[in-house]
Amino acid sequence: MKMQHRMRTGLVAGLLAAVTLAGCSSGSSQRSKEAGSVAEPGEKVTLRLGYFTNITHAPALVGLEKGIFADKLGPDVTLAPSVFNAGPAAVEAIFSGAIDATYVGPNPAINAFAKSNGQAVRIISGATSGGAFLVVNPSINSAADLKGKKVATPQLGNTQDVALRSWLKGQGLITDTQGGGDVSVVPQDNAQALEAFKSGAIAGAWEPEPWATRMVQEGKGKVLVDERTLWPGGQFVTTQLMVRSAFLKEHPDVVQHLLEGEVAATDFINANPAEAKTLANQALQKATGKALPQAVLDAAWPHMTFTNDPIASSLRKGADNAKAVGLLDAGTKLEGIYNLTLLNKVLKAAGKPEVHS
Repeated sequence: MKMQHRMRTGLVAGLLAAVTLAGCSSGSSQRSKEAGSVAEPGEKVTLRLGYFTNITHAPALVGLEKGIFADKLGPDVTLAPSVFNAGPAAVEAIFSGAIDATYVGPNPAINAFAKSNGQAVRIISGATSGGAFLVVNPSINSAADLKGKKVATPQLGNTQDVALRSWLKGQGLITDTQGGGDVSVVPQDNAQALEAFKSGAIAGAWEPEPWATRMVQEGKGKVLVDERTLWPGGQFVTTQLMVRSAFLKEHPDVVQHLLEGEVAATDFINANPAEAKTLANQALQKATGKALPQAVLDAAWPHMTFTNDPIASSLRKGADNAKAVGLLDAGTKLEGIYNLTLLNKVLKAAGKPEVHS
């Protein structure tokens, strides 16, 4: 317990130091305009946007590949995308000032908000609901069968990591952050987890799409838990759009245009699922060098709902789950984590219903 406390304390201290450095860098000549100002016509701004090579990030993939974001941002904004494997790495990039906004899961967003004392980030939109599963070896028929086994998640403290640990706790099985306990949870890169599963080195993994479907199709696994079954109406936030608070304050116009792109990309996906799958796969091929098999896309796509609603109630429940498994301090408050003002402005202009936090 002392070691775990020291780990958490050191991590918090390091991340807070990164936030301080990022805040200092925001005073550079590139951001010398007064906070809250709107970019003058012709002023050049760079928006550095993070996303993952998961199809749960389809709004980002489609928005980039079809040029929707570039169109909405206009010629004075340079869009610089960055790829991450999981949320904690994207949060580190936010804290260091390496990116300005990112598509990310709920639990890393919560951690970023908590570790910066509510200062560093704001959630500005939803993106995706669903698309996460616990896939296991066919010999595993219940949680009890996982005792003494290794199960992977994308990264310690990411959304699927919290989901797995919370589910195991509900089944009476203990885990810890060092990989001990009744079930050894081993954070691994998604591609690494797939290979480990195929080789038998791990008994299963709680993964987002397309990795869950790949584990079923390529790894001959089976779904033990469809995370949708754990949430009211099957709806829970898997991916949302988060921005650095400083960037939101300095460039609200750019953020509004980014949100116009998010809404337009979501509309396109829902109206044109076949073309959206093709575009998402093209984006994946450009980012990773390899496209997904059509069978994987076709099987995984219906598992997700693409929505601008951040499904705030599921984020709050995710925070409670993280507290229960020791990945979030019990006293963490979430007031102020959402800023949906610009999103609702965009939705209203498009004749769509507003969303709420």
